[in-house]
Amino acid sequence: MKYLIVGLGNIGSEYHNTRHNIGFTILDAFAEASNVFFEENRYGSLATVKLKGRNLLLLKPSTFMNLSGNALRYWMQKEHIPIENILVLVDDLSLPFGSLRLKPKGSDAGHNGLKNIQEILGHSNYARLRFGIGNNFPTGRQIEYVLGSFTPEEQAALPERVKRAAEIIKSFCLAGLSHTMNAYNNK
Repeated sequence: MKYLIVGLGNIGSEYHNTRHNIGFTILDAFAEASNVFFEENRYGSLATVKLKGRNLLLLKPSTFMNLSGNALRYWMQKEHIPIENILVLVDDLSLPFGSLRLKPKGSDAGHNGLKNIQEILGHSNYARLRFGIGNNFPTGRQIEYVLGSFTPEEQAALPERVKRAAEIIKSFCLAGLSHTMNAYNNK
């Protein structure tokens, strides 16, 4: 059984460790803990993790955030992965820092990566793990905030929250969406 885990982010060193790249950060930590490495491939960097008879394809799109749907669609079709086995990791301004919410579907909430995925797929019925980045920014400074680095306090808390996100990914693949939502949401 195959799963496609897509971490949203932007390529380039200037975006490394920014709030908007939390999807990449989670996948980097997941791959490192699994002793696998990313390799450059079509539409992004790809790593494969074997987990109890399942193959998890970890994808960091190289299409930049606003065109993430192209990479997702390509690998979904190439690997014949059904929509119910796709999980998108995304930053969320509406959640407090470190909050994790697994959803079976939903709106793009103004997130350009999710907006493009919805346009490409023609629907929003795919699972997403929202990682709260908070919204502590002055009016008109949203772009600077999401493309900015985490505060020192957030940096200190990040490893534990990223580890929790990895647990959710594993549970999604092993126990399914409903069980994982019940086990992890609002906890």
